[in-house]
Amino acid sequence: MRSYIDSIADFKRRITVEVMVGNTPLGGGNPIRVQTMTTTDTNNTQATVEQCIRAIEAGAEFVRITTQGTREAANLQNIKGELIARGYTTPIVADVHFNPAAALEAAKHVEKVRINPGNYVDPRAKFETVSYTDQEYADELKRIEERLLPLIEICRERGVAIRIGVNHGSLSDRIMSRYGDTPAGMVESAMEFLRIFRKHGFNQLVISMKSSNTRVMVQAVRLLVATMDDEGMNFPLHLGVTEAGDGEDGRIKSAVGIGALLADGIGDTIRVSLTEEPENEIPVARKLVSYFANRKTSPSLKSIDSLPYNPYEYKRRTTHEVKGIGGANPPRVFAYINEVFTETTANAWGWRLDSIKKVWQPTDTAPDYFVVPGFEPSPNLNGLPVISEHTPNFRLVKVDDFINQKSLGSVLLSVTYTDLLNPDLVSALKGSQNVVLLLSTSNSNGFAEQRAAVIELMRQEISLPVVVVRGYSDAEKEEFQLKAASDVGGLLIDGLIDGVMLTSPLSPEAIRNTAFAILQAARTRVTKTEYIACPGCGRTLFSLQQTLQKVRSATSHLKGLKIGVMGCIVNGPGEMADADYGYVGAGPGRITLYKGKEVVKKNIPEEQAIDELIALIKAHGDWVDQ
Repeated sequence: MRSYIDSIADFKRRITVEVMVGNTPLGGGNPIRVQTMTTTDTNNTQATVEQCIRAIEAGAEFVRITTQGTREAANLQNIKGELIARGYTTPIVADVHFNPAAALEAAKHVEKVRINPGNYVDPRAKFETVSYTDQEYADELKRIEERLLPLIEICRERGVAIRIGVNHGSLSDRIMSRYGDTPAGMVESAMEFLRIFRKHGFNQLVISMKSSNTRVMVQAVRLLVATMDDEGMNFPLHLGVTEAGDGEDGRIKSAVGIGALLADGIGDTIRVSLTEEPENEIPVARKLVSYFANRKTSPSLKSIDSLPYNPYEYKRRTTHEVKGIGGANPPRVFAYINEVFTETTANAWGWRLDSIKKVWQPTDTAPDYFVVPGFEPSPNLNGLPVISEHTPNFRLVKVDDFINQKSLGSVLLSVTYTDLLNPDLVSALKGSQNVVLLLSTSNSNGFAEQRAAVIELMRQEISLPVVVVRGYSDAEKEEFQLKAASDVGGLLIDGLIDGVMLTSPLSPEAIRNTAFAILQAARTRVTKTEYIACPGCGRTLFSLQQTLQKVRSATSHLKGLKIGVMGCIVNGPGEMADADYGYVGAGPGRITLYKGKEVVKKNIPEEQAIDELIALIKAHGDWVDQ
């Protein structure tokens, strides 16, 4: 199977060509650039300029502005002129959907134009299967080429870069009919345009593959890299998870997707899409970039020639179950307690003692297991899933003890990558059925080492469950969450692990909530309502931030549902492909409600929309009272 990276065992930035975006070089050997997008009305020059300045002063290296039509495109000249008059020369990017005329006008005024191959020439998707003969399909590609030629010429003349921005939510019916609503379809959507640009000698290109589904986003980018390599292309990549939402969940979801790619040296510019003010995105993006800057793998790892799994599709590593861990069970959350384990400790981690029944019960996001070295069973804590050296049902064991002792019962075996290269341990593991591996790392590139450890287990055909351990010293919660999501997300997206244990000086609540949020962001375990919410732009005709809070307030108790909150229909119906319900802007003060991709109610007055959403959820039997 072709690989999307040169080295699995080491960290190496993917080499791309340099593209000039105004006065800022992108790709090549340049730092990873961070960017954001305005949410103001593009025709409101003053508001857009002020928002651009706030983003630039926060550290944005590019600012994107929505460009719905030629009127908005023409006003980019005024926005750009005012920014220059006030001393700001940061490159501006026009964001175009559906309207080639708007792209041509925008290219006269800005340094970069983003076009979406799903709707630049193809009509808006109706999610209908369309049948093409090979000749008819070739004719469609010729029509796309003809429509692109004027844009190529004006951008070549003015030195304007182009981003080919593919969105999972806005693939054309033509692409989906032939390739499916898949990473492969996303890649082909981009490659069709790339081949046309290359044919005409235009190479000032940046590519993106975005989705609200982190698995799809990561798989599509990897497949794009491999496909470009096969065709002799190495254009820079823009990374982002669309409709990530807001707050901690939005940050963690973005870090899972973006971090999984940055960890393999992929990515030349990133945007963290939050349903917040644009300037709030920049510090988050900078922290992600900083985490992967100057990354080294030390100690070095054994060379790995190929992956024993398919990195372009999700398939869980096959393991056998050990007391509820591994097998068909969702990934488990472990808590590490390096102190006297008491009822107060258990409560802090989310377990509650039913004083009437005298049994311990977990809350929705309580750890599944406690790892407590030195703990001995206590009548007051009977029934809690505690693992230690002394607990008879599930013991915590070190490598030497495991190799030398034969009858240990069910064990949690603490191992490192180096341990798994020990022939004596490998031999002992091959004969075991009752072992869960607690995999820790002290490598400077812990992600690569833990992945290499699981690959070694697969190579040795050892199917024991693996729980990864990552420890962080960060006292600042956002730093901890971004790092943990980046380190663990890729392992979950590839289906390699069966559990997570995070350690940190932060509160038990912060640690356990982060662990569960990472699992949900990687689509491996759902424990709460998920909101697929876009960050908003000039196309949005209501306050997304306020609306998201209203929807969340009314529905957050509906565990396991996915609800989309979208500003417009550009990506809304498609990005909500696997959402249960959708709340989408249809016009000023008007909302359209979806069940999946199907429109259920159109043009509802905004003040009635939350009640109508609740009624829709109730009508389909998904509502429960708080």
